[in-house]
Amino acid sequence: MHFMTAGESHGPSLTGILEGIPAGLQLNIKSINQKLADRQGGYGRGNRQKIEHDQVKITGGVRHQITLGSPIALTILNRDHKHWKEIMDPNSSATSQNTLRKVTRPRPGHADLVGGMKYHHRDFRNVLERSSARETAMRVAIGAICEQLLQQLGIQIVGYVKQVGSIKADQKQNLSVEQINHEITKNDLRILNQEKVEPIHHLIDRTKRDGDTLGGILKVIVDNVPAGLGSYVSWDTKLDGKLAAAVMGVNAMKGVEIGEGFEAASKFGSQVMDPIDWQKKKGWFRDSDHLGGFEGGMTNGMPLVVQAAMKPIPTLYKPLKSVDVNTKQISKANIERSDVTAIVPASIVVESVVAIELAKSITETFDGSNMDRLKQQVTSYRKELLNF
Repeated sequence: MHFMTAGESHGPSLTGILEGIPAGLQLNIKSINQKLADRQGGYGRGNRQKIEHDQVKITGGVRHQITLGSPIALTILNRDHKHWKEIMDPNSSATSQNTLRKVTRPRPGHADLVGGMKYHHRDFRNVLERSSARETAMRVAIGAICEQLLQQLGIQIVGYVKQVGSIKADQKQNLSVEQINHEITKNDLRILNQEKVEPIHHLIDRTKRDGDTLGGILKVIVDNVPAGLGSYVSWDTKLDGKLAAAVMGVNAMKGVEIGEGFEAASKFGSQVMDPIDWQKKKGWFRDSDHLGGFEGGMTNGMPLVVQAAMKPIPTLYKPLKSVDVNTKQISKANIERSDVTAIVPASIVVESVVAIELAKSITETFDGSNMDRLKQQVTSYRKELLNF
């Protein structure tokens, strides 16, 4: 299973191609669109979200809301394109009028300068339009399809916000995916600790007044994953490595942890390894989950725990020093419309890419050509593990 996306932030649309989804998967289109709506929410978002009302249009690979096994083609229209029609028109030639909004002063922390150097763009708009996090809307749509596949196999997943700036908002008790989903829908920050909502709102408001931005930490939990996905035989077959790469491929991510991650580095082995246990009705399990559901690059049957650190958004309304690419004069960086923080939608995006990688692994491990056959094989495999 693999996918590709195309499209620019202010271009006509975003396009996605998803290949490898089994035939016979009943899709809930409303659920996909709800994921897209959730991605546009969250306290601290900018005015772009008032313009866009993302809805996916499926133009291939699905008939009567049931997948055919052929590539699935998806489109999300950019409503804001009407304000950028001439500037971002793929078909017209460049003129003095439609190139007025050139970006020549690169923004620190963005792809602007390095992308311009690599692809020889003197107008950094050619870089920022594609490197924009707007592209993640399509990854969320693709991830929502993969989540529906996982749900059919009894696997549940959720992404939420653990920390915003310096304020921690997680809870220590172990909660199921269903319980986490219930709690995070009570606020507009996707956090578990309801007492931290007001302090975080104040922090975001103060940061906005200061012309600054915020990052944070997000967390993804996956329940009921069968043991044995991934492999230890080669470095590039380890599933935790694939998950880490997928998460790092999300805009602004600067660190990934599996389980306790960096915290485990300061502990003794006896405090980190998860004791192995067995019960007749339950089969093999661990008494704890410090390692986040992975051993030797393979899932071990415990909940998967993936955490990611997101840097503050680089676009600042009080911009840092930069240099004009044409005049070489020191100046302030360009200002583009942006959010104060995008940690809330980032939790949904990372949830989506984790779902994509898990769906990939499952369709590679079992026969992924037909949904009923896939269900039968996964069910049989779970019984095999129970009796091992």
